[in-house]
Amino acid sequence: MNAEELKQVKEQLKEGHFPQWMVTDPDIYRMEQEKIFAKTWLFIGHESEVKEPGDYVTRMMAEDPVLMMKNKQGEINVFLNSCSHRGTRLCTEDYGNKKAHTCPYHGWTYSLDGDLIGVVAGNKVFGEKMDKGDWGLRPIPRVESYQGMIFGNLDSEAEPLEDYLGNMKWYFDIMLGRSDGGMEVWGVPHRWVAKANWKMTSENFAADPYHVQTTHRSAVELELTPKDPMYASYGHQVVLDNGHGINVITSETGRSRLKYQGMPEDMWPMFERNLTESQQEVFSRVTNFVGGVFPNLSFISTQSGSEGNGHNHLNFRVWRPLGPDKIEILVWFMIDKALPYEFKEKSYRGFLNTFGAAGTLEQDDTENWARIVEASQGKMARDRNLNYNNVINYLMGFDNLEPDEDFPGPGTAYPSCYTDHIARSMHRYWLSLITADMEEENA
Repeated sequence: MNAEELKQVKEQLKEGHFPQWMVTDPDIYRMEQEKIFAKTWLFIGHESEVKEPGDYVTRMMAEDPVLMMKNKQGEINVFLNSCSHRGTRLCTEDYGNKKAHTCPYHGWTYSLDGDLIGVVAGNKVFGEKMDKGDWGLRPIPRVESYQGMIFGNLDSEAEPLEDYLGNMKWYFDIMLGRSDGGMEVWGVPHRWVAKANWKMTSENFAADPYHVQTTHRSAVELELTPKDPMYASYGHQVVLDNGHGINVITSETGRSRLKYQGMPEDMWPMFERNLTESQQEVFSRVTNFVGGVFPNLSFISTQSGSEGNGHNHLNFRVWRPLGPDKIEILVWFMIDKALPYEFKEKSYRGFLNTFGAAGTLEQDDTENWARIVEASQGKMARDRNLNYNNVINYLMGFDNLEPDEDFPGPGTAYPSCYTDHIARSMHRYWLSLITADMEEENA
């Protein structure tokens, strides 16, 4: 991208347009790996996934395999999942418990603190010159957590996680900190691969309730969701810093049919003890929280069930890029520790039927995401010279929606969730990251 193209793209974004060629362009994808996924905070897992010393999970931070494990002191550490001898992926299991990790290639063994503690044949083959203390596992440069959510950053100079999350913490406190004991992950994350671009999937959750009535029409026909075509618009879309955002969806009346998302009444005093009055006001009215943390963490807190019996569940999901046109999706089912077991079971079944890998709503979305990349890879859609007006539309709410100054939560809140304010904010932040060096060179 040269200086003139950069200028044009900036102008297009200001006008509510996004060049379609940037969705699946291979060069853009390489820039994203270097300037976004190597520089921003990426979600790795939740502390409840590693309860006991020796518990571990293996994850990916974009293209980097990582090993998250709890040591004997109860500390959670994250290392590059690569043996320091020949670089082999050290641990191949998704999760488990071990006293130590031994490389399957040459047998080097590492402690729960990442120290090299065993070398096959030791001094007989390496002599005494090699210091095992120099060859432990390589820790991820920055690992920090918020409300039990563990994030990593490959940039040692990155701003602290809490600063990066900014006002999103206020909303995370409602979803993750409302109950005594916090949240826990049930089971293991669902994982599957889809034909999609990570930007479009992140945008779908963080910024696009507008798709619900059309994409999820089958849910309307089954009377799982209301027939009112505006029902997902009621509430507020809240734009936050650093490309983050959240939709606080209510109803036409401004309130949810079920207070506190249908949670048991005997838990309400606990919510009121753990949350501020403003947080209680938002939580008591909300039907769904749907949003995202840039670049690729999304979440939805909703209700599911039948015959009027809704059970709240929260899922966090990561859209891990496998290329400009392919992603791996990881979905964590999370639930309040303080809930009774029966409620958790019913909530989990509702999650499986809707947002699990084979859930009805999940399949609807995946089909559309595939069609986006299919239509964005051809010559015409990627033509940026002959027809630079090859753009897609982000004009919803562009000049006909003003912020609601009376909204009780932080951020810039717009009085409708049918708007592109978060999407435009995400794409502006995305562009600022991938063009940061270019802007300095062209200054």
